[in-house]
Amino acid sequence: MKTIISTPNAPSAIGPYNQATAFDKLIFTSGQIALNPQTMEIVEGGVQEQTKQVMENLKAVLEEAGSSFENVLKTTCYLSDMDNFVAFNEIYGLYFKGETAPARSTVAVKTLPKNVLVEVDTIAFKN
Repeated sequence: MKTIISTPNAPSAIGPYNQATAFDKLIFTSGQIALNPQTMEIVEGGVQEQTKQVMENLKAVLEEAGSSFENVLKTTCYLSDMDNFVAFNEIYGLYFKGETAPARSTVAVKTLPKNVLVEVDTIAFKN
């Protein structure tokens, strides 16, 4: 049975999707961008400020689903410019520890929603 996950602590969907869905013990988060959940505005700053907001949004969705960053199995990271990879990684690495970090794909894309610099989605499991 598919379960819809929703929390006011992360941005509401800006299209026909949900913040996350769960099936059995698996959680699939939608891509999170650097929207402040209270204002629904993009956070100011560069890729590091945006990455921090993205990760905080993911944290809120995962917690609502009964999970955490420690339970993330895979991330897909989208960057608008691969020149931002090192700066992105500095913040991303604060949320995932090297020895238990999930599998990851990182790709550069032409554009992202609202012209943000970064988007991340996850696959995780429930505690």
